[in-house]
Amino acid sequence: MHEQILEALGRGDLASALAAADAAIEADDNDARAHHLRAMAQRASGDTEAALASIDRAIALAPTDPTLHFQRASFLIDARQFDRARQDLARTVELDPNSLGAYLVQAELAIVGGDVDEAERHARAAERIAPDHPALAAVTGMVALRRGDPDRALSVLMAAQARGGEAPQLLNALGFAYMAKGHLAFAEQTFRRMRAAGMAGAPQQRLIAEIVHRQGRHQEALAELQPLLGEDAAPANMAFAGKLELAMQQPDRALPWLRRALAADPADPHTLNLIMAAWQQRGDLDEARNALDAALATSPQLPQLWQARAAVERGTLERERAVVARWLAAAPDTVAPLEAQLALLGPDDAGAAEDAARRILELQPGHLGAEARLLDLLARRDPPAAVRHAEQLQRLPGDERVKRLVRGWLAVANDAAGHQDEAVRLWTALHAELGERTIPPLEWSEPEAPRQPAAAVPDGAPEVVLLAGLPGAGVERLGQLLDVIVPAFRADRYGAQPPDDPLQKLPTIPALARGEADPGDIARDWRAQLPARGIADGAIIDWLLWWDNALLDVFAPNVPQARVLLALRDPRDMLLNWLAFGEPLPVRMGSPQQAAEWLARGLEHVAVLHERGTHAHRLLRTDEAINDPPAMAGPLGEALGLKLPVPPAGFFAARRFPAGHWRAYADVLAAPFAALTPVAVRLGYQAT
Repeated sequence: MHEQILEALGRGDLASALAAADAAIEADDNDARAHHLRAMAQRASGDTEAALASIDRAIALAPTDPTLHFQRASFLIDARQFDRARQDLARTVELDPNSLGAYLVQAELAIVGGDVDEAERHARAAERIAPDHPALAAVTGMVALRRGDPDRALSVLMAAQARGGEAPQLLNALGFAYMAKGHLAFAEQTFRRMRAAGMAGAPQQRLIAEIVHRQGRHQEALAELQPLLGEDAAPANMAFAGKLELAMQQPDRALPWLRRALAADPADPHTLNLIMAAWQQRGDLDEARNALDAALATSPQLPQLWQARAAVERGTLERERAVVARWLAAAPDTVAPLEAQLALLGPDDAGAAEDAARRILELQPGHLGAEARLLDLLARRDPPAAVRHAEQLQRLPGDERVKRLVRGWLAVANDAAGHQDEAVRLWTALHAELGERTIPPLEWSEPEAPRQPAAAVPDGAPEVVLLAGLPGAGVERLGQLLDVIVPAFRADRYGAQPPDDPLQKLPTIPALARGEADPGDIARDWRAQLPARGIADGAIIDWLLWWDNALLDVFAPNVPQARVLLALRDPRDMLLNWLAFGEPLPVRMGSPQQAAEWLARGLEHVAVLHERGTHAHRLLRTDEAINDPPAMAGPLGEALGLKLPVPPAGFFAARRFPAGHWRAYADVLAAPFAALTPVAVRLGYQAT
């Protein structure tokens, strides 16, 4: 009767397979093979619970059969019960040390769980059995990808494919490797090949749409996504449909998708960001208020909804405070609304800010944001008390990052108390400890070298702004004001998945200076990466890692509409703030003297650009606005031709030293400041 069951399964006649399996079991309830086959038929019918019961009966009858344990693991994986599946896989290899499939599935589960070392261990065991198996190559390739080595991944996967490998796992891994390298056309081709061969499911369909979108073909991406947009569409797919409509500047068509996605999953921050962008494009704040209030009526426990609702009122302080007050009333003993309240309290609200910070610390002892704000308040009111408090904070539990942070607070407290020598000692030691975890300083080109002439700006050229700033200039605050609010802004060079273009690489500037790199090629590579960064029409505000005038040769002849926007403040304040607070780009500082000399060289590029005026640029001086978000937002919006919403006074959570604070260190840092004074004067600042 086993043959009858297998024959019915083979032709897809599940009803007949189940009937034959039931008959076989009725004839002999101790027939483990019949129970196994019935489990397979039940699983194929979609009844995983019944399939597990049948396979359990089969295992009870034949407990040493590794095939049954492996089969049970596959059922559990279908049910997303991964921990139980791992137990069955371990039992499988215990019974059969040569079970290739069990090792490979264990490795795949380890990759899904983020345990790359465990995946590699299982892959080595599989390699002992079948070193050329395509599924093993897929695992090895995925391990290389997780280790940040897409070149090795591609090498392994392409070699396996050359041996004739067309297994779905292999093609799937190859597609991801192409994506990691930015080879989107090859990735698209690979996933399409899987679909044509009947190997692709909904995840690959979604990937095809995503890859097409990243290449700037949004309408085609929406067509690829269409099969996943039925009545039972996943919220993530509905949100993606809305994202595609937004990319085509169609907020009216985006909103129905985004409303459905938000209703299905109001906790998803990505959907919230998208629907907020759609409302912003339409300028429809009333709908935003009504929709978010409706969502809050059913899900008042979700902080992200309250944060979005408060953001709608950004620029009108009293309205924003009213929303936060509602949030506090709805969740009085939670940290998130208190954090929002604290962010809205400026320097004139010291008493209320201290109350909010202390309440946060009651609810969550050791809360870093509240401790930092409390220390700042103490430093203004009672500097010696701030030092004592900072010394107590050195005992806060936490990882190395937290311990470094609180040592930095101690240095800032010493600054407030007038102990500049001790502050500099602490800051210098903290920078020295980072050592090799920082990137080496950029090798500057000659700032006054001759430059290629600019081309004429073509009609209808998309607007391009190159944003940059040296350490201590406060450029990260400009980025904070633009992030989320301005769709064309990109801060991805500072994120986990930076663009794979020459502007991300340290050797590019020296290579340009030596004539070893072609500026036109660099411009083409930069432009080619824009679709992968979600920029379809070429309009971008690109936050660069640095500015060197060698980049004029890249952009002036090839992207002549590109404007340069540089954050700047007194160079001596820049050095002091870099020393005290670090930077988003962790450049190796060395000694304060070395840092000053490197900074001075970089600022010469700014001075030359400004003095010659040969390329469209703007210096955005952040000196007086460094701790004043509204004062910074106005000039930034003006420079970009945008009307930015007025941010709350506490929008910049961490304070920086005010303009001219460098003078308190005129003795301690006399030599480094002397290295910076000539370029400071050149840029319009006083010598003393």
